[in-house]
Amino acid sequence: MTTTASPSSTASPSSREATRVPTPPPAVSAKKRTPIFTPERVRSIGVRIAALVAFLVVWWGVTAAGVIDELFLPSPGSVWDAFIRANTWHQVAPGVDREVLGEQNYFLWEHLIASGQRIAAGVGAAVIVGPLIGFAMGMSVPIRTFVEPYLNFLRALPPLGYIGLLIVWFGIGDTSKIWLLFLAAFPPIAIATLNGVTSVKVDQINAARALGASRTQVLTNVVFPSTLPEVINGIRIAVGFAWTTVVAAELNNGIPGIGGLAYLAGTQLNTPLTIACIIVIGCAALVLDSAIKAIGTLVAPWKGKA
Repeated sequence: MTTTASPSSTASPSSREATRVPTPPPAVSAKKRTPIFTPERVRSIGVRIAALVAFLVVWWGVTAAGVIDELFLPSPGSVWDAFIRANTWHQVAPGVDREVLGEQNYFLWEHLIASGQRIAAGVGAAVIVGPLIGFAMGMSVPIRTFVEPYLNFLRALPPLGYIGLLIVWFGIGDTSKIWLLFLAAFPPIAIATLNGVTSVKVDQINAARALGASRTQVLTNVVFPSTLPEVINGIRIAVGFAWTTVVAAELNNGIPGIGGLAYLAGTQLNTPLTIACIIVIGCAALVLDSAIKAIGTLVAPWKGKA
């Protein structure tokens, strides 16, 4: 009796290896993670540090040589001492045992937080109202025709032009300050939103409608994503305007407040403290701007890629 060999038994080792299913390679991420410290970024940081050091050296050299009087331009050391003094307990005067808290009975960081709270209230209200008005203007020509001249008029007004009127209306408390910061931040956000809505391509809207999208779906899926980067840019500009307006907002009854402290120190010819306040205001504005920029990259990663 003859036996028939099965195909598996008669197949040669080479044929079995040929029919073996190869193991798939491990999956590779489509998007490579960019290292935090690239050579270009390290070079950029190095250039900025070198520029800062050069600025400080020139500043120190000018004051050490006595080119400019100490009253007008104090040395970096005097500004640093004023900064430390504003953040610590110190004697009222040399030889006096009584100590006082910071400047005007508040630490410098408390002045900064007080101003930050006012800016958060004013800019926060502008972030809510500005995009709504901007969207309404962008989607409706009659609304744009009616509102845009008043918006541009408000944008052109300097804050000191109506701070007195706000004080008459709302008093010298925080309400007038918050209104001033709102009026400074509202126009750039509304105008940025308007520009974003009007810059949406008509072909994109028509394509969405041709696919059966409703008006609400067009707004939420086409207009809003296209406008969001412009809104974020408007918020960045508005926050910058708010920081430039904080001194004007805190001219009256601005303590605690970093702007009010800078103004009061200037009237008392305390130039080191004035410059320290200016530096703190600028650094805080830079930190906020970087945070808003990072948030914009996170919530609108499609910016510049369409």
